[in-house]
Amino acid sequence: MQGTSFKLYHDVGLRSVRVKWILHELIEDRFEIEYVDIYGGQQYSPQYLTINPNHAVPVLKITREDGSSMHMLESAAMVALLADAFPEKRLAPSPGLSFTRADYLQVLHSGASIDMMLWQIRIHEDILHQSEKDVRTVVRYKSKFSKEIDPELRRRLDRGAFICGDEFSAADCVIAHCILWARLYGLCAGEPFDSYLNRMLERSAYRSAFSDMDRFVQQVPEDWPVVRMFTG
Repeated sequence: MQGTSFKLYHDVGLRSVRVKWILHELIEDRFEIEYVDIYGGQQYSPQYLTINPNHAVPVLKITREDGSSMHMLESAAMVALLADAFPEKRLAPSPGLSFTRADYLQVLHSGASIDMMLWQIRIHEDILHQSEKDVRTVVRYKSKFSKEIDPELRRRLDRGAFICGDEFSAADCVIAHCILWARLYGLCAGEPFDSYLNRMLERSAYRSAFSDMDRFVQQVPEDWPVVRMFTG
């Protein structure tokens, strides 16, 4: 990856933190971060919509030595690509048709399904205008998470120190973030999640990725621009 540079469009605590984390794991601080004021509605500005029409973070700009570049928009895809791009860091099983690789990819991409449940909980508890919140949605997804997701994550963490076994992998960047998110809403409580997150805290890249969390806002005031502009 010599000569390739990375720029991450990011805001605090959101899916972009997964990408920030793996970049710290792979290249320490040798990448650019541009903060996007999500709560202020910057993601809906015409300038940002030319970068990401889905009005969200993350966006990862990858620029090659010859000046050509592209923007990636999906956090799990970014994490998977970056892990494969730096095989010497051993954050992903080698590409190929192996059960180890299949399990790793399945877990990494399951984060997209898990966080959609968490997103529904978050918007109906903390973001939508009071007139649009639906307590039934919160109850439904908390119940589904507790009955289906929590037990599977527990089984995995009972079998190994990390989500895919005894070695840290890029899948942990996705799933640990989901677990942190879940714990905001009373899910993934107690062991083995406490021990798992304590192991994450031992990683300097994790601490760097979440070093800006003092700026995170859980309950978004109704007079903030994002509430008025929010489209999902």
